[in-house]
Amino acid sequence: MDTATSEIDFRQSAPALSTAVPWKVLIADDEPEVHDITRLVLGGFEFEGRPLEFLRATSGAETRQLLAVHSDVAVMLLDVVMETEHAGLDVVRFVRDQLHNHRTRIVLRTGQPGQAPEHEIIAEYDINDYKEKTKLTAQKLATTLFAALRGYRDIMIIEANKRGLERVIEASSYIFSHEKPAEFASAVLAQLGNLVGLNRGALYLKSSGPGGNGVDKLVIAAGTGDFADLAEQPVSRTLPPHVMQSVRIAFANKQHLFTRDHYVLHFTDSHQTESLLYVAEACDLSPLDYRLVEVFCTNVSIAFENLHLNRELFDAQLEMIWLLAGAAESRSSETAAHVRRVGVLAEFLGRHHGLDTKTCESLRFAAPLHDVGKIAIPDAILNKPGPHTEEESLTMRTHAQAGHEMLSVSTRQMLKLAAEIAISHHENWDGSGYPGGLAGEAIPLSGRITMVADVFDALGSRRCYKEPWAPEAIRAYMIEQRGIKFDPALVDLLLANWSEAESLREQMPD
Repeated sequence: MDTATSEIDFRQSAPALSTAVPWKVLIADDEPEVHDITRLVLGGFEFEGRPLEFLRATSGAETRQLLAVHSDVAVMLLDVVMETEHAGLDVVRFVRDQLHNHRTRIVLRTGQPGQAPEHEIIAEYDINDYKEKTKLTAQKLATTLFAALRGYRDIMIIEANKRGLERVIEASSYIFSHEKPAEFASAVLAQLGNLVGLNRGALYLKSSGPGGNGVDKLVIAAGTGDFADLAEQPVSRTLPPHVMQSVRIAFANKQHLFTRDHYVLHFTDSHQTESLLYVAEACDLSPLDYRLVEVFCTNVSIAFENLHLNRELFDAQLEMIWLLAGAAESRSSETAAHVRRVGVLAEFLGRHHGLDTKTCESLRFAAPLHDVGKIAIPDAILNKPGPHTEEESLTMRTHAQAGHEMLSVSTRQMLKLAAEIAISHHENWDGSGYPGGLAGEAIPLSGRITMVADVFDALGSRRCYKEPWAPEAIRAYMIEQRGIKFDPALVDLLLANWSEAESLREQMPD
């Protein structure tokens, strides 16, 4: 996203702060006339258009009770001597050390300065001002309150910014952890809601591809709230005309757009693929919210770009896997389509076995490399139309170990899984397989799954030495070899989902 797209004129866009909420001022003094005079002098006082709300306490104990309930006291006018000679100082300790409240501005007032010398009190206690009651005129009291409220306001702004930035960091970390476009879109919407709140919901709009012809190419990638059921629908058929107008403007100008009751955020990656966020009923955002949205959008733009770069890198790596697997298979009578089908069928079996999504995806990408070791087998043996001699069979079996040796040097998890599959996908459940003679669950699950996927697909495919088997014959063979060659549980899963397995094969013909 170009930095220009994130520029917002907050003076024009952001709504003004509410003037209805008063500043809370706590008067803590055991002399009733002090309360009366203070309220009289400050009765018409306003700061930044907000009046004062007075809270009254006549002892240190009562003051502590009020402060425990009212954490948003802006200023406390605190007497030193109340029920004890140091009651006010005890309150200061309570506020700072027990409540951990460092926001409230504390103005210490005393009628007996000799008992509480100013330089000692300020040095030892976390107070913000020290006043002698006899010298605190009406003008000086107003001046003192102005200074205290400014300090409180600034601290609250700093804390709000800090909390907001922390939320942005947390939200950004969350969206950066999502690699799939659909999950990414949903994560962005969810975190935007956590950041500033979404009254009705939001939509994530994506272009159908780079160089799209205007907003007509936009579709809804994800939605929340009122828009949760609109995924994959064209934007032009879904949004009302006044919202579509905002989308068109943001799309045409390549900039964020804020209006009275909604806003549209625009993103572009290095491939010129565009996406937009539409947020409904966003009229209650404060200036800070706008700034947080701006920072969040910058991070979303970076995440959006990384998503595409990672996808591009992953696709390049996956293409190399297909080429490697295809190179091995092209030397034999089997086709490149077979290895892809084995990957899809392995993912299918893993999913029905209850494996997590990431593991199933890894199976899809790793299983096609199960026979990569065939590269090391001579053509005369690999493509021999008739049965192999005992010596040829021993040579043919070395492809499992060869594949493992080729793949196991990698530190990549996917290729390490492929190495495991390569050396174990010819191990039989009853221990009669090769190269290790493993049996039962001693055989890695990845190898057991790939064996079932490989044999199921190979039996239904044409080879130089055979015609494709009929589905009934394949089914009978899988049942016959259940518990001998194959893991019984995996055969049962295949049989229970037979139609789905056949459909997956048909989607990738030779």
